[in-house]
Amino acid sequence: MKKTLAITPEQIASFSQLHQEPAWFAEMRQAAFAQIEQLELPIFEKINYKHWPVMAASAPTAIKSDLSLMPSAAANFSAEQPYAVQIGQTTAKLNLPVELAEQGVIFTDIFTALQEHPDLVQQYYMQVTVKPNEDRLTAFHTALMNSGLFLYVPKNVVIKQPITAYYVQDSTQPADFIHHVLVVAEQNSEFSYLENLQTAGDHKNLANVVVEVIAKDNSHVHFSAVDAFGKSVTTYLNRRGHLMRDARIDWALGSMNDGNIIGDFDSDLVGAGSHAETKVVAISTGKQIQGIDTRVTNIGPRSIGHILQHGVILEDATLTFNGIGHILKGAKGADAQQENRVLMLSRTARGDANPLLLIDENDVQAGHAASVGRVDEQQMYYLMSRGLSKEVAQRLVIRGFLGAVLSEIPDKNVRQQLTDTIERKLIDGQPVK
Repeated sequence: MKKTLAITPEQIASFSQLHQEPAWFAEMRQAAFAQIEQLELPIFEKINYKHWPVMAASAPTAIKSDLSLMPSAAANFSAEQPYAVQIGQTTAKLNLPVELAEQGVIFTDIFTALQEHPDLVQQYYMQVTVKPNEDRLTAFHTALMNSGLFLYVPKNVVIKQPITAYYVQDSTQPADFIHHVLVVAEQNSEFSYLENLQTAGDHKNLANVVVEVIAKDNSHVHFSAVDAFGKSVTTYLNRRGHLMRDARIDWALGSMNDGNIIGDFDSDLVGAGSHAETKVVAISTGKQIQGIDTRVTNIGPRSIGHILQHGVILEDATLTFNGIGHILKGAKGADAQQENRVLMLSRTARGDANPLLLIDENDVQAGHAASVGRVDEQQMYYLMSRGLSKEVAQRLVIRGFLGAVLSEIPDKNVRQQLTDTIERKLIDGQPVK
């Protein structure tokens, strides 16, 4: 197999030493690096990304970012709110209120967590949801990870205020963004976590992001994300949830990126009565390609997995939704439902909605719906007959189409943020054809 990376084990070891990583973590990096050439890229149905520069990384080095790239929204945080701002590899702001720290909550950058809580991180880091040698992209991530965050919420802790993180991919310089977020929710805990992924600058870089969420018995995680990587960034974004008995994760994901991206969103319903609700909205514009592969695997009995995905395509863009519901043998009483819909507002747009149900158990409920279509001409005629321009009328149609998903997101702040981001993306895009 052709050699993929012009990087040496010594360069990776030097990066580990620089961050004073524990021996087990440094060894994990080296083991993953040694396997990259032997592993295959993951396969996502009807998403052809293998010619993308997803492996065009440079040697890992410590790069400082300019703090002037701080998102303007970060100025609105209060001292009572847990929040973090990372710009590239630089942690610009991080606040954990005293009352949460006293309850045992850990909220810190990934390298500090490795130094101060090595045993806790070792228990979960790429051990439960994503494996280092799962495929070429996960091995690549394990070997070259250069930024991230660790959130740990102890047993019985309920956090009322949302935990917010801004991650700015620094494209003002050559700097790959290989980012890891590890979230652990202990038994009976509950909290909301909102992450914002965005880009500053237009240098061509890659982003490889892995998010792990481990939800233990009877925990409830409200996970929201607004993904807005720039046009110059090629992205692999992998979010995984591992749910134990009666645990629940509510995923609310907005794919508002401008560059090519593979989104791999998976939930493993391991425990009896576990429940995952995955809601995704996406907009593709220009010549952009977005492929979103969302999977829920029902393993435990009475587990519930629902997928709701709506996307809009403008201009010459491409958007593919794959929805996979898999009910394994033994998951009696399981429920797997999904809806995947794509709206095309251009004759040159390309869209696909691919539902798949794999059922290995008899006593279950399962169903799916999928559609790919163009905007309703009668709706457009009605709106334009009221004096609206074509562009404004199309924006209203898009809002209505995506509103079916946005209205299902319980957090009004997340709904509003996604709505604002959608409006920005539509305004910034080229006129539709």
